[in-house]
Amino acid sequence: MKRKREIIQYRNYFEKFYASQLEKVKTKIDYVLYLVTISERIPKKFFKYIEGTDGLFEIRIKYESNIFRIFCCFDEGNVVVLFNGFQKKSNKTPKQEIKRALRIKIEYFERKSEIKQ
Repeated sequence: MKRKREIIQYRNYFEKFYASQLEKVKTKIDYVLYLVTISERIPKKFFKYIEGTDGLFEIRIKYESNIFRIFCCFDEGNVVVLFNGFQKKSNKTPKQEIKRALRIKIEYFERKSEIKQ
């Protein structure tokens, strides 16, 4: 299947989250990330814009009764940049996790800008 998007990781935030998961959770994460790369339109079940964040999204993963979120943003149109991930313990996404993702996003674009200069 032809890829619609490319996924990259910024630093090791996602890697640390991923490494700490059980193998079955990793398999589900891999599946959802694959859907993100090949789907013309990513279903809301798996991908949602975080209101009021200027371009921050969450990749949504559910495995058994566990819910996981991976923050990301788009860069250069079809590149999805992965940031931090966490296991959700309540219905609402914790504000501190959103703030952390926003800091990482700002850092990513600042660093990218520095490299271009």
